[in-house]
Amino acid sequence: MNYQQIKYEVEDRILTITLNRPERLNAYTEILRAEMIDALDHADADDNIRAIIVTGAGRAFCAGMDLGDGGATFDYSAVTEDEHRDSGGLLALRIYQLKKPIIAAINGPAVGIGLTMTFPMDIRIAADNAKMGIVFVRRGVLLDACSSWILPRIVGISQALEWAMTGRVFSAQEAFAKGLLTKVAAPEEVLPAARDIALEIAQNSAPVSVALTRQLLWTMLGADHPMAAHRIESKGFHWAGQQPDAQEGITAFLEKRQPNYTMSPSTGMPDFYPWITEPPFRIK
Repeated sequence: MNYQQIKYEVEDRILTITLNRPERLNAYTEILRAEMIDALDHADADDNIRAIIVTGAGRAFCAGMDLGDGGATFDYSAVTEDEHRDSGGLLALRIYQLKKPIIAAINGPAVGIGLTMTFPMDIRIAADNAKMGIVFVRRGVLLDACSSWILPRIVGISQALEWAMTGRVFSAQEAFAKGLLTKVAAPEEVLPAARDIALEIAQNSAPVSVALTRQLLWTMLGADHPMAAHRIESKGFHWAGQQPDAQEGITAFLEKRQPNYTMSPSTGMPDFYPWITEPPFRIK
């Protein structure tokens, strides 16, 4: 895979996607978006990959949309209002649909789409000197990347509104205190901290179980009653208990050894997955 604006590197069953435009602080472009989606497609299809990390090259994670076109940057008049699809939203939806866990290793400044692209990721770790901002209102535009759905579910509606309506830049320490980040670390420790979590998953967790658990937690955020979760969890547990990974997980625990899971998310998902079709959520 020959990418122009990202790096794609696999080690220890962990894919690291590095936003690779350091001379532009990894500013977001349509090329970068297309390459990230392509990389995620490849990762989902590759059963050797158990977890994904996204980070940035150089001193920034992502400085937001590349504003090289000046005032015309957000002029989408070439298509109609109904035809336009938010670029950040296309990436966010692809992340949302992943079968693999994904961790944001925010090694430096992350603003605009450079921050909102991390919201559908599962875990966010940031450098203690990283600055962040949901700055869209200060550019005369609106939220992107499905943030109006995702962000309140992470930090609550009031905090989401305060950050989004002021557009102010805030510190990693504030983001951690408000629940946006799992951990704050020294800049040189951000990627190792992300790898530690990724390795914990890659070495110990059944990949099909991880894929289904990830989708359960994300999709049930939109359910209107706990019975929706009960139904699909019951169906899932009934199916999983009869699979070879359950036998291996229990046997490995009793024998005090590392498990050797053989089921694969690309081929081993149950026939009731995906259980979400379209809003309103429907459970088969």
